[in-house]
Order: sequence, then C-alpha cells, then structure tokens
Amino acid sequence: MTDEYTLKYGLNPHQSPARAFRDGGLPITVLNGRAGMINLWDGLNGWQLVRELAAVTGRPSAASFKHVSPAGAASASAEPSASPLCDAYLRARDADPMSSYGDFVSLSEVCDIDTANAIKREVSDGVIAPGFEPEALEILKSKRGGSYCVVQIDPDYEPAPIERRDIFGITFEQGRNDAKIDASLLGNIVSKTTELPAQAATDLLMSLVILKYTQSNSVCYVKDGQAIGIGAGQQSRIHCTRLAGDKADRWWLRQNPRVLELPFAPTLKRADRNNAVDMFLGGEIDEAAFTSTPKLLTPDERAEWLATLSGVALGSDAFFPFSDNIERAQRSGVSYVAEPGGSTRDDAVIEAADKYGMVLCFTGLRLFHH
Repeated sequence: MTDEYTLKYGLNPHQSPARAFRDGGLPITVLNGRAGMINLWDGLNGWQLVRELAAVTGRPSAASFKHVSPAGAASASAEPSASPLCDAYLRARDADPMSSYGDFVSLSEVCDIDTANAIKREVSDGVIAPGFEPEALEILKSKRGGSYCVVQIDPDYEPAPIERRDIFGITFEQGRNDAKIDASLLGNIVSKTTELPAQAATDLLMSLVILKYTQSNSVCYVKDGQAIGIGAGQQSRIHCTRLAGDKADRWWLRQNPRVLELPFAPTLKRADRNNAVDMFLGGEIDEAAFTSTPKLLTPDERAEWLATLSGVALGSDAFFPFSDNIERAQRSGVSYVAEPGGSTRDDAVIEAADKYGMVLCFTGLRLFHH
C-alpha cells in the first residue's frame, strides 16, 4: 500500500504536478494505465454509488461516470442475459450512450470475463472495482493499446468522518455525507395515492442513491432498476427536471421497434451508431450510416409511443419549488416521486401529484453534491 500516487495531471493538462495522497496508505491501486485527477474523482464517486446501489437492491450494480456525475447507473435485472454484473453494466451504459462515451466505469463486484469483454467494446477511459478475475484483467489491460486505466479499490475502506477541500487557498471542512438511503425515507407519503409497490420503492431509493453522487441541482428518473434519465448541474430545478425527462424520453424512444430495426451500414462502429440514432430521434438522417434511408418518426408516432411509458420513479436532490416539475415529470411516465419537501409551495406540488394519481414521498433529506 502506497501513501501517494502521481497523477497524469490535474483537472487540465497544464495543472501539473498533481498527486493523490493519504497518510496511512491509499485504498486504491492502479493496476494498469495512468490515472488523471478526473479519472479518480469519477472512480471514487462511482464506487460509492455502486456500493450503495448494491446494498439497496441486493444485486450487482454498475455506473458510468463523466465529469464527476453519472451518465447512467443500474443494478442487474431479475433475469440477466449475461452475468449479473455484466447485465448491470450494460443497463448502466444504455441509460445515455452518448454521454457515456469516454466514461469511467464503476463496478460493485469483482469484474468477471463477461463484464470485461463488454467494457472492451466501448470507448471508455477506465474502470474501478474491488477486484478483477485474472483473465478479465488481461482483457482490460489490452484495451486502448495497453493504456486503459484499471483501478482496484479496497472494499473494506471507509474514509474519515470529516472531509476537507481547498478552494482558492481556503480550506473548508464538513462532516462526510454518510446519510443512509433506506426505506425509512419513504415513510412520509403526502399524496392521496399511497400504494407503493416493492419495485417502485426500490427505484425511488435507487434514484436517491444516484442523486447523492450527482452534481447539483440534480433529478433522476429510474425504471425497473435502471436510471433512464439523469439531469445534473443545472441552476434551475425545472431545467433539471426537463433535461432528465428529455433523456428518459430518448431512452424510451430508442426501444421503439422502428428504431430497433434501423438498417445500419455493416461497417458502422458502435459509437457512430449511437450518433446516428441520436440524430434520427432529433429529426435528422445521416445517410452514410444506413443501407437505406429510414423514415423518420412523425410527431404523432413519437407522442403515441411516449404515452406508453409508465411506472417511472423520480427522485430530486432538493424540494420542488413549483408544481411545474410534476407537470413535466408526468409527461415521461412518472408515477412515483421522492423529494425532501419543505417548499412554501408544497401544497401546490401535492395537488399536482394528486391530479395525476402519483405517489409523492417527502423524505426530509436534501442531497446536494458539489
């Protein structure tokens, strides 16, 4: 165990020298490649997230991080088509493939061969996990010409209860955010509709775990154990809800049969396919991406398909100051909401939730993350 790791550079290449250090030894070991500061910030935030997701769901979990916020996160489905960890990774990556381009992956369990092969296919900067099967490690070491960043973290490591950060030469100190995300947060249901199915409760808890490690303001839509829309770092709550809702809509539109049957050119790379789908859903066609020109979805076809999305859970890291957030959320199939409450307009928010038959929980817990 080493006390210090020399980083490739800080937040930008000109911010050198840069290092990570801890008295008593670092809980991480870089097994391959060389990490930069953002790599490790993504990795450490992502590791905390997937560790808590696995605790909440009881299933292997994965996250795809970019710029210290998750682009996607998920737990393994009930009937995974691959190994449970690989399934969780594929679902996390599927949340927002465009944003996951060049991500840092976090895994809650020892990385197996299936997961390593799935990661190898994608454009990614690195991965963090509590361990790696020997063959899986060799697969990952071969990625990016041998420079892929592979980080192992001690799963038993717990940081000190007090954390510090320097900004402009001034040191700030606070208690670490060790708030426990569990079912007790969903006990205060303030809406007329009170029936909260087990999967919906798990999805709400997942949204809160994800928000705990997402740059604020943040809102997260979750469906069946998978984040389908994350809005991060917005100054306005409604803009955050819209951003996350738009991502959730795109996720659902990608499941439309017409999109699934797009006639891609056989030589088109995976990242280019994601770009082509994104353009297609935005009303444009990249002719070179297809063997024949596909027909765009009409506004009516889009609306009809989006209307079939339902049972979505929505979490917010702080209270909704206006009911417009509920109005936007219901357009993306939201049926369950968890937010701290405490706004002077809580009554209007509750009234809007009741209008759409939503279950609304006031958690009493703010989850700002910066």
